[in-house]
Amino acid sequence: MARSYLSWIFIAIYFPILVTKIGAKVPAIIVFGDSSVDAGNNNFIPTIARSNFVPYGRDFAGGKPTGRFSNGRIPTDFISEAFGLKPIIPAYLDPAYNITDFATGVTFASAGTGYDNATSDVLSVIPLWKELEYYKEYQMRLKAYQGDQKAKKTISEALHMTSMGTNDFLENYYAFPRSERSSQYTIEQYQDFLTKIAGNFIEELYNLGARKISLGGLPPMGCLPLERTTNFMNDSDCIERYNTLSLEFNAKLSQLTSKLNKELPGIKLVFSNPYNILMHIVRRPSFYGYDVTARSCCATGLFEMGYACNRNSRFTCSDATKYVFWDSFHPTEKTNRIVALYVVRKILTPFLS
Repeated sequence: MARSYLSWIFIAIYFPILVTKIGAKVPAIIVFGDSSVDAGNNNFIPTIARSNFVPYGRDFAGGKPTGRFSNGRIPTDFISEAFGLKPIIPAYLDPAYNITDFATGVTFASAGTGYDNATSDVLSVIPLWKELEYYKEYQMRLKAYQGDQKAKKTISEALHMTSMGTNDFLENYYAFPRSERSSQYTIEQYQDFLTKIAGNFIEELYNLGARKISLGGLPPMGCLPLERTTNFMNDSDCIERYNTLSLEFNAKLSQLTSKLNKELPGIKLVFSNPYNILMHIVRRPSFYGYDVTARSCCATGLFEMGYACNRNSRFTCSDATKYVFWDSFHPTEKTNRIVALYVVRKILTPFLS
């Protein structure tokens, strides 16, 4: 197991671009979720959950802040490139792109959202049901562009990816001592509530023609710098109860994946779990060339993200490749690349043939 782990890690670190020549097996990658996969949709809605300003995007092509919550590209950009598609997946609401761009990849994701509609209300972002409505609109545009039959084939062969859930727990359930959801549900019940929503969402995608789907899991939430900052009684180590919660919820999503694969004829559903690779990075940073794990690159690295991570901070690091995290909630481009290529090789291989 250890040798296998290290071989994939070696590939992810030392081969920045891993392109797999697979022809038209996956003609497009279609993305739903939160800030982990938002390429800038929040730039075009009235919310404070934005990152379309420097130093965000400083290592993106041209040093351009795009609305991605990183110093450069995000995981789905690397996954798209690894599948032989474009090196970036554009945001659906960005007027700089049109259906000719979206035909090979599009993200409907919105930073700050989650499975729970109440989560999207916290920062007034796009709820999951609205992402689905945009997807339906996209299908209509795709049919007008490609024709009914080709568009139907594109949808059935496209890889649909989801990545969300962290905000439901950290920005909603645990955000306040007596939040609405924590008063309404025990944490076990809330996990079941979210798992049911996840299942319904996959079924909705299936009913709309999707057949290749990746259901994303949670990272080790307790190791995010924002959470470690609050754990000063334990030397700012990872908060184990949040990591345990991630493991518990991931187990439920994994079980859901098995269940739906049995129930939905023709579906190819995989569970893309980033927990282990991210934990490996956090626990063995020097192997990957990192110096800092407990703090992020931007500003003081303790709590800043979004507008608190801005050009005026004198403390932002000069070399983000030495940091696992870019801001207190989101990984650096380097980490995004390692995680993405690990997921491609270890989990998304069923879609490569």
